[in-house]
Amino acid sequence: MDRQSLIQSILDAYGVEPDYPWISTPDAAVFRHGGSRKWFALLMRVHPRSLRLPGDAPVDILNVKCDPLLIGSLRQRPGFLPAYHMNKEQWLSIVLDQAAEEEVMELVCASYALTGCGKARKGKASPRP
Repeated sequence: MDRQSLIQSILDAYGVEPDYPWISTPDAAVFRHGGSRKWFALLMRVHPRSLRLPGDAPVDILNVKCDPLLIGSLRQRPGFLPAYHMNKEQWLSIVLDQAAEEEVMELVCASYALTGCGKARKGKASPRP
């Protein structure tokens, strides 16, 4: 799957356009829930060396939140890595050019559900109406 196809698929499925919050990494795109603004995906272009992969050309990766029970088995497969710059127990990095579009979108869907509006965190006050 390529970067533009992913962006279009997320827009079509969720009506969400990418947000580019960092001046120093203008190609890093965050996908957020409309109301809560919680991230459900992070698209980045990184050097393979940062991922302990061979090659010199930057690669596009997508970080998604994932069921911890699935992360171990997915990481046994090519193209699925410990999350780059995220919690490695709950997030997964996908090398886009090594994963099938259908599988990437299934994981985006799961991430969207896992990061949706939920209960307030322990110790945090719930928003008042």
